[in-house]
Amino acid sequence: MSKTERQTEVEALTAELAASPNLYVTDFRGLNVLRMTEFRRRLRGAGARYIVVKNTLAQRALAANKITGLDEFLAGPTGFVLSTDPLPAAKVLTEFVKEFEKPAIRAGFVDGAPVNVAHIQRLGAIPSRETLLAMVAGTLNNIVASFAGCLEALREQRSAAS
Repeated sequence: MSKTERQTEVEALTAELAASPNLYVTDFRGLNVLRMTEFRRRLRGAGARYIVVKNTLAQRALAANKITGLDEFLAGPTGFVLSTDPLPAAKVLTEFVKEFEKPAIRAGFVDGAPVNVAHIQRLGAIPSRETLLAMVAGTLNNIVASFAGCLEALREQRSAAS
């Protein structure tokens, strides 16, 4: 690869990183073409992208975007999961890893800070927005029902006392 081609790739990767504030670093060893295609399809469905990067070019692009703390994870076959929303991408990544044991998650950069694998797995375990809203609605429904029951008991108690 010529110097001009490397520079062009670094500029393209720098632009992609600037457009995606959340990044997960993975090791894609062991993923065949079929699994890689399925992984990318699922990520696209979650509004994320998966790109394979050259480590030295990735280091330059990360430095250009002032992203620190990830250089030690750039060794061997490296792929980046890029997204604007960290939760759906983490969910797809962790579910895919549970299902196929690949790709290996190395680290991430979420909302301006480097994160470890455990943090990414916790993000992936957070229920979807719809599920959380349903849980809140169910809880509120139970609170209202309990409050109504308390008011009814209080009314009965007062009418019995009169």
